[in-house]
Amino acid sequence: MKDENRTVTKITEQNLFPVPLKYQMTEEQMRKDYYYYLAQKIIKSMLDKGLITNDEFNRIMKLNRQSFSPNLVEIMP
Repeated sequence: MKDENRTVTKITEQNLFPVPLKYQMTEEQMRKDYYYYLAQKIIKSMLDKGLITNDEFNRIMKLNRQSFSPNLVEIMP
């Protein structure tokens, strides 16, 4: 097939699937959620290895929520 027979179509329509404002996040909010997720992953690993107790895990988890103020905490594992 020759190059001149090819057609490239650029999608230029903005807001094809607009996200309601209440669901949009700033870069800072996304960063906080990501750091919260990483912190939770670390303390879960520590719990699984027996390095911390369930009580310590729950206290740290509560502190992480206060520190990072994650927006997506409801849907995160």
